[in-house]
Amino acid sequence: MTIRGRVASLLEVGTGFHPELTGRENIYLGGLAAGMTRGEIDDRFDSIVSFAELDDVIDAPMRTYSSGMASSLAFSVASSLDPDIFIIDEALSTGDARFKVKSIERIRKMKGDDRALIVVSHALKVLREICDEIIWM
Repeated sequence: MTIRGRVASLLEVGTGFHPELTGRENIYLGGLAAGMTRGEIDDRFDSIVSFAELDDVIDAPMRTYSSGMASSLAFSVASSLDPDIFIIDEALSTGDARFKVKSIERIRKMKGDDRALIVVSHALKVLREICDEIIWM
């Protein structure tokens, strides 16, 4: 199998994050694990934190984050990779309503940039909003 381009996935809230590390450290851990360079992470760090709206707690251990905060950070890191293929599995099911709207807008922008998006969800309303084609399984 040959993959051309960058693939990012968000399969479970907090996957790849270590609860004892800070949000800052987990951004680097997650970014490096996804194939980003330290320089790429440095360049995108402020926008990742800003999008996740975690400026005040980014240096706190992840174990102190709510599931919504962890989800926000995970989505922000994964979507900042500028992936050509973005796989999302129920990642938008946690977090507050305002963050969900921001996330859907980011997904729409990615879709407009001719990226492949694979979204697995039980949230039919969200699927209708962001998908051109749906496979029901």
